[in-house]
Amino acid sequence: MSRDLRKYMRDTNTRLVVGAILLLFIAGLGLIWLIYGFGAAVTGFLCILAAFVPIGLIFLVLFGMEWIVKRANPDDK
Repeated sequence: MSRDLRKYMRDTNTRLVVGAILLLFIAGLGLIWLIYGFGAAVTGFLCILAAFVPIGLIFLVLFGMEWIVKRANPDDK
């Protein structure tokens, strides 16, 4: 029985990221809505989206760099 530990790690990391984002949106914005109302929840949502812009740009740059390196070195896997 052979286990692919890299795939397991990748799947676990993906589940952790998705869970954290869902917790942030559902629990965080839900509590803001419950305590402060709809307007504050919309403002919180916009702030969360604004915070994801630089994070997304960083991941985009890293993905682009990885793609360039893989194209430059086709022998490496």
